[in-house]
Amino acid sequence: MKQILVFVALLAGAFMPVQAGINARLRLTLGTPEQAALVSFAVGTLALAVYALVLRLPWPPASEVSQAPWWSWTGGVLGAFFVAVTVMLAPRLGAATMMAWIIAGQLAASILLDQYGLVGYAVREAGPLRLLGAVLLVAGAVLVQRY
Repeated sequence: MKQILVFVALLAGAFMPVQAGINARLRLTLGTPEQAALVSFAVGTLALAVYALVLRLPWPPASEVSQAPWWSWTGGVLGAFFVAVTVMLAPRLGAATMMAWIIAGQLAASILLDQYGLVGYAVREAGPLRLLGAVLLVAGAVLVQRY
């Protein structure tokens, strides 16, 4: 089962630069990164709505929705920021450099989230080898950008 999850994670990662390129191209048609991000999110929202309807997923009761922590509502804002920024970065940096720095940022944030058990993650110590892995990833990002 874990191998399937790793494959799905790799697939999602592979789709990120594709999505950024598609949205950057959409920006050329629509005019601004914000408009491209808005259209991207609208299409994604519509796709999820159709998916939920096809699966007949029930809408969560208001009592459950209101119990969510305040910060759990910021995920959409962070997603919108990510999409809008990739629309701006993709044509300027290229797919490889953009993704190298995004992944370096993701790993750095992930190590902090794990270290302190933030936003619901289990605590996982940022030991020396884990930190070395992050440093090597940053070094890789530098190499990808430079060469």
